[in-house]
Amino acid sequence: MTSLSLKLQDGIFVETEAILARLKKPRNAYINEAVEYYNSLQKRRFLALELQAEAKLASESSQEVLHEMEQIEDEIA
Repeated sequence: MTSLSLKLQDGIFVETEAILARLKKPRNAYINEAVEYYNSLQKRRFLALELQAEAKLASESSQEVLHEMEQIEDEIA
């Protein structure tokens, strides 16, 4: 496990301490869970951006194929 120093804004610290008191959970465990959750959220956002880029490429490719098919139809007719 890695140790680190963390500086929190006063308001965030007070709010966190109040929540920890109600949960009866160690601060370290709570912060680990919070960072893990936030990492998962960011990974999902990165994946969504990648999927959007891939969908755009697929759409462009489909448009190219459609255009080529229309040209073939025009040549046959």
